[in-house]
Amino acid sequence: MSRPWLERLTERANPIVVKEVRQGLRTRAFWIFFGLMLLSCLVISLVAFAVQAQSDSEPSGPATFAAYFVCLGLVQFLVIPYTAYRSLAREREDETWALLTLTGLGPRRILFGKLGSFVAQAALYGSAAGPFLVFSYYLNGIDLPTIGVVLVLGAAFQVFLSSVAVCAATLAEQRVTRGLVHFGLLGLLLLATLYGLVAAVAVVSEGRSVLNEREFPVVAAFGLWAMLSYGVLLFEAAASRLALPTENRAWGVRLAFLAQCVVTAGAVAVFWVLDGKDPRVAVVAQAVFCVHLAVAGVFLATDADGMPNRLRKGARFYSLFRPGASRAFRLVMATLVASTALWGALYLSADRSVDDHRFLTMVAAGAYLALYLSAALLISRLAPGTALRTPAGARLTFIALVAVGAGLPPLVGALALKDASANGLNLFNPVVGIDNFNDRHVSSDALLVLASAAVVATLVADRVLAWRDGLALAGARK
Repeated sequence: MSRPWLERLTERANPIVVKEVRQGLRTRAFWIFFGLMLLSCLVISLVAFAVQAQSDSEPSGPATFAAYFVCLGLVQFLVIPYTAYRSLAREREDETWALLTLTGLGPRRILFGKLGSFVAQAALYGSAAGPFLVFSYYLNGIDLPTIGVVLVLGAAFQVFLSSVAVCAATLAEQRVTRGLVHFGLLGLLLLATLYGLVAAVAVVSEGRSVLNEREFPVVAAFGLWAMLSYGVLLFEAAASRLALPTENRAWGVRLAFLAQCVVTAGAVAVFWVLDGKDPRVAVVAQAVFCVHLAVAGVFLATDADGMPNRLRKGARFYSLFRPGASRAFRLVMATLVASTALWGALYLSADRSVDDHRFLTMVAAGAYLALYLSAALLISRLAPGTALRTPAGARLTFIALVAVGAGLPPLVGALALKDASANGLNLFNPVVGIDNFNDRHVSSDALLVLASAAVVATLVADRVLAWRDGLALAGARK
């Protein structure tokens, strides 16, 4: 006789998911928040029924749904991600993570089990609140498509915040740093919960008029893709930090990064064609990609030096999915060059007349990113001592360089020349310089100087990182 399907599914499921779900359902916190959510929804239902009974002319569906979603959102956006963070952080604080790795599952499957268990708990909360959310439809004023859109985007937002929490739990090793990450994440979750609830209430209050907007499907699709793709990227980043020293910790996060860039670029290119080849789309895309590369790229390019000896066999300079800061830096720079070339080509091939200075601004944005990222890596790798040579030290160096480069030249210009936006002083300013290019205050010769400096810095940084990788390999052999 065959075993029940539920028993077979349990055996095939990730054991960490089963363990975490069972452990989570036994905790007092789960039942407290679960009971409070149900009690709040019940009280809201009674109030809504009484209001609807007294005034049949005024629909109370939107307000009731918004109240239900606030109760659900507080749990989904705040409680569950924070619990996910504490679950993984406690494993590392109590030094029980090593026991989990002895199971042979590997860090990726363990983290997937952790994340999957909290997604399952979120689904349990959602299924309990689901009948109340549907009940608001019968109070008039809100339709099922609006309810579906808000719930789908809310679920994606919950997965994204859980991925952020899991990734944050892998950032710190020391107690002081863990405390800073803890309070920083808590503040981020509170802010994200506020924004998520406000956005949901805004969509519900506008109703079908928002869904009928021409731009809404595009915005919703890109928002959904951004949350899911960044969730995968953060998950892979967490798995790479927890990987064993002998494993190829780099391939997952770099593949996720490259796939995100390629899929996003393809989707934007298709939208550009369907939108009538508007040159403004290419300009916005280049700006967004530069911001994305400045955030994600600085975490990739500041990888540790060297790689395990067993991975050195067959490695070439173009083996971009193997550990090592030099290969990560090459991947980021190749993506930046490809992005600038793609959006620049689309901009110049637009059917409408284009502005040459806006094209120069697009190229300058990529040059600024290459210059500052290369300079940060050079300073961190050539600085005396070991504090700046760590990934965290390199990232802080990048932030400090951008802050000094953006703030110091305008200050000097205002004090010495009475002109905070002077072209000569702000040529290498990533903020005022871009504005000067966009406002036609800078010629193409200045862009040539900026691009030349970026190319030289990139080549020198690549050689220095390759040299540091060699030193790390020589030290490992000893």
